[in-house]
Amino acid sequence: MTVLEPGPGMGYFTLELARLVGASGRVVAVDVQPKMIARLQRRAAKAGLDGRLEVRVAPAESMGLADLQSSVDFTLAFAVVHEFPDATRFFAEVAAASKTGASLLLAEPKGHVKQAAFEAELDAAAKAGLKVAERPAIRRCHAALLEKT
Repeated sequence: MTVLEPGPGMGYFTLELARLVGASGRVVAVDVQPKMIARLQRRAAKAGLDGRLEVRVAPAESMGLADLQSSVDFTLAFAVVHEFPDATRFFAEVAAASKTGASLLLAEPKGHVKQAAFEAELDAAAKAGLKVAERPAIRRCHAALLEKT
């Protein structure tokens, strides 16, 4: 399984994702902050998970995922889309990297993202070919599980 995690920071979810994909899987973590990626690499090495992790420093305008075309099974976008300058581009890049049937868990903190802004993110996702499969309850978050059609 290949998992994409945009904006992992220091890797709050990344190491657990690396455990879940197993020895034959990989997690691709993309961040604009080199210091966060360096910390994540150190934490992964210390946990013995660095072989399952591919880290990338990306420019602010793109995640640089062209080489992942139709190869991602799952994307975790937790409290990150509102940080991107263009949600439409974010979802287009994720959709292009995702296999048909792949899932994306989108969660945005209610304190930072109002309901109308979250709905606008879902509209941008739909335009990229990602449909809402379910609306899970995540405490203090707007959330949706999306599927690539």
